[in-house]
Amino acid sequence: MMNVARMVFPGFWFDKTPEEEALKLASLGVGGFCLYGGTRTAVATLTRKLRAASPLQRILIAADYEDGLGRWLPDADLLPSNLAIGATDSEELAFEKGFITAREAISVGVDWVFAPVVDLANNPGNPIVNTRSFGSDPHQVTRLAGAFIRGLHQGGALNCLKHFPGHGNTTTDSHLELPVVAETTASLKNHALVPFQALLSQADSVMIGHLLVPTLDGQNPASLSKIIVHDLLQQRMGFTRCVCTDALLMKALGNEKEAALQALDAGAHILLVPEKPFELISFLQKQVFPDDMLKNIERILNELCAQADELAITAKKGPIAPTDFAMRTAHRAIVQQGFIPAISPGETLHFLEIGNDENISSAPFFDTLRAYGVVTEPFKNEEVEYLLILFWRRYKPFSGRIGLTAQEIQVIKTAVKYAQHTILLCFANPWMASNIPAEGTLFAFSPSPVFQQAVAECLMDEFTPTGTLPIKL
Repeated sequence: MMNVARMVFPGFWFDKTPEEEALKLASLGVGGFCLYGGTRTAVATLTRKLRAASPLQRILIAADYEDGLGRWLPDADLLPSNLAIGATDSEELAFEKGFITAREAISVGVDWVFAPVVDLANNPGNPIVNTRSFGSDPHQVTRLAGAFIRGLHQGGALNCLKHFPGHGNTTTDSHLELPVVAETTASLKNHALVPFQALLSQADSVMIGHLLVPTLDGQNPASLSKIIVHDLLQQRMGFTRCVCTDALLMKALGNEKEAALQALDAGAHILLVPEKPFELISFLQKQVFPDDMLKNIERILNELCAQADELAITAKKGPIAPTDFAMRTAHRAIVQQGFIPAISPGETLHFLEIGNDENISSAPFFDTLRAYGVVTEPFKNEEVEYLLILFWRRYKPFSGRIGLTAQEIQVIKTAVKYAQHTILLCFANPWMASNIPAEGTLFAFSPSPVFQQAVAECLMDEFTPTGTLPIKL
């Protein structure tokens, strides 16, 4: 009979989790891990150790590499966001993003990428989806996510559709509290569920969101709902592969142990990232589970491992070659709205940076401008010809916000009064543009150095933006 520890996939944070604890969990027979942070070398070293410590023939190592390894690893490139891919509307670029992500993940021992996000970007107040989505149109999301999945598979990695039944139309961060999806059944069927239904045949796994969807189940979060997991996803929609919960440590759920039991009863096969994995495993070992449930979970996990092995065999081999993928995407993704005056070498641009919570370096942007002979100066509440407003705030777990604060809005409104020309450069959440009275806006959807460089080049009229907003402002 299967060791129930195999249903648990603990998290590992390189700046927090003791390695000996992870190795102990591996020796207990957990089915795998989800990794956060680290460097290329650190991740590759840990994955080897975890596999060596496990009594299982095969464990799976997963990570949320939604925008490539650079989303979590400081020594890896941050790939263009899904919303940037949406702005290009290019299946070719979506495929390439998936392929690069998989090749890089496999190179450090991660064989399961918790992506793509197929939630719709259809709620301006959503702090958790935003640039992680391909856009607001379910059919475009389906096309691009499907291409991304094909890229992942060709690169050798497992995929995961998330967050079922759709996290797009919420205004709450599920890392902090339980979001409510206030949509009718008809609206869900015609919007949020469309990408899931269309892509289930290509999905290796589906992650269930910590969401309350009253029109489907008014009592239980989706991740704990038999109505949503078993009845809807597995029976009516016909999904027969792996189902995992979203991270159990998220504050949207209550008692972790009881939530785990309810999730398994609802139809989940994997209990992802519990807050107290040792306690949860000990608790599960004391429970009596139906034999058919354990046999089914073991079968599903064996099939997932076999799929990972098959992908590893068929994946393209060889060293990872340098690519200009990010720059090509940036040149096709940037969207212009309104008037952007021509900037000439020798001009002075004053700037105001807003929402840089992650201390992202803006050096690539300013260095590029200076290379063109442009002078850049911080704005100091005085009359200026050109004012650049750089906005950086993007999705960040446990932050609960992604827009502008009232104080930030007031700072911007005051600054704009001093400028003859105000240009907004939006490197993250595009919806906040409606709060800023700018003459023109450039939407980049990503704070990566390559996108910063491209925005600077665009200001210097090196190329004409051709991207189209994949959302409605």
